[in-house]
Amino acid sequence: MNPADEILDIVDENDEVVGQAPRGEATARGLRHRCVFIEARDTAGRLFVHRRTAAKLVFPSHYDMFVGGVVGAGESYAEAALREAGEELGVVGLPRPTPLFRYLYEGPGHSWWSYVYEVRCELPVRPQAEEVAWHTFLTDAELEAQLDGRTWVPDGLETYHRLRAFRAGGGAAG
Repeated sequence: MNPADEILDIVDENDEVVGQAPRGEATARGLRHRCVFIEARDTAGRLFVHRRTAAKLVFPSHYDMFVGGVVGAGESYAEAALREAGEELGVVGLPRPTPLFRYLYEGPGHSWWSYVYEVRCELPVRPQAEEVAWHTFLTDAELEAQLDGRTWVPDGLETYHRLRAFRAGGGAAG
C-alpha cells in the first residue's frame, strides 16, 4: 500500500477521534492526527540517529534522533510504537517500548498528538531502506555537538528538547 493511502484517525485538541482520513489528505490539509516517537539506544547506551529518505511524505532527507511515525486508524499508541520501532530499525523481537509522556505538537501546517517512548535495542539493526537513507549510533555528547550542523526534523527536535526537560524533572507537557 502507498503510505499516502494509509487511514489515520483524525483527533481534536483533546486527542479524541473526530474522523478518519488517508494520510496524504491529513498531511495536505494539516489535519491533526497521532504519532509516536521512540528513542532507540544500543547496548552501549548510544542513540540511533538517521537521515530520512528523500521519498518521505513529511520532512524528506532530514535527520532524526527518533524512530517512529503515524498511528494508524484504530491502532493504540503502544501498538504503533512497537510496530514503527521494529520496522524502522529492521529488528524482529524488539522489547515493547516504554512510554514516557505525551504532548501536542503544532508546527507550520502540521499538528499531531505525540507519544514519546524509549527502547533498548540489543539486536543488530537493519534499517528499512524505504525509511532510512543513513544511520549511526551516537553518544549524547556526540549528538549535542551535531544539533546545529544538520537539518533535523522539527517535530523530532522539539521532542528531543522536551525529553531532555522531562528527564531533568522539568516536565514535558506543552
